[in-house]
Amino acid sequence: MTTASTFADLRPLMFSIAYRMLGSAVEAEDIVQDAFLRYHRAVADGTVVESPKAFLSAVTTRRSIDHLRSAKVRRESYVGVWLPEPLLTDRLAPDPAGLAEAADSLSMAFLLVLERLNPVERAVFLLRDVFDYPYDEIADIVGKTEANCRQIAARARRHVAAERPRFSPSPNESADLAATFCAALTEGDMDELVALLVEDVVVYGDSGGTRPSWPKPITGQAAVARLLAGLGESIRAIGLSVRPAEVNGGPGAVVRDATGGLVNVFSLEVDHGKIGVVRSVINPAKLGHLGELADREPLFEALRRTRA
Repeated sequence: MTTASTFADLRPLMFSIAYRMLGSAVEAEDIVQDAFLRYHRAVADGTVVESPKAFLSAVTTRRSIDHLRSAKVRRESYVGVWLPEPLLTDRLAPDPAGLAEAADSLSMAFLLVLERLNPVERAVFLLRDVFDYPYDEIADIVGKTEANCRQIAARARRHVAAERPRFSPSPNESADLAATFCAALTEGDMDELVALLVEDVVVYGDSGGTRPSWPKPITGQAAVARLLAGLGESIRAIGLSVRPAEVNGGPGAVVRDATGGLVNVFSLEVDHGKIGVVRSVINPAKLGHLGELADREPLFEALRRTRA
């Protein structure tokens, strides 16, 4: 197998592991590139790599563990709510975010549950429960005994099972809900927005300290409906568009300006047919991997003029 064919065959899996470990598409890409560079150098130096998959999995996972440890302080000092970088999974063909059968492990909710595991727990759980690696290989990757890895996986499994959402809508239900959300938001339809939301709905906004910002969660059906209706008014005032999208394998929406520049991504968590959690990522540093971003200053200026 040539280095090029190895890259083509194994890059999706390596990205899958790194993205789920880190919650960052940009950082995952960097680690995958580094893993393949190390593989290329090893082969060029005459090292016999019997299993490229094992070699790359080990480098990708270990680099991800190291990166998480070094990022701990940055995460703790992050301004406002921290959310994973979103993926627009409906436009990925083939899906570099991972295997189709593991799509549930892409959800924002799942990735945030993983944030509560330490780096080694996260690696062992993902490699075993999401990617079905054998325990002996996992033990070699993380530098633990096989018995220890089994214990780590069991402990992490219990934690994830206790916290991950239990309601998974069908693709059709997700698409319908996203379309209804976009229409209600665009029109500022308070009645429709209220009807879409569970009573204890929560909104989380990740702006990284940039404008506009929701530094704390907003809770409750009435408060969230008012927030979204006001947002819809601003969207209409400055000519933005809101379109349904599949975000991290589930329902969501993207907000763009008149030129197609990306402004915001919403991820919607479904609770028995309604929206239980809205996660909004507007931090431009977390959206650049999705394409061209909108120039925000003219948008802010236009909004100021409409409110003057």
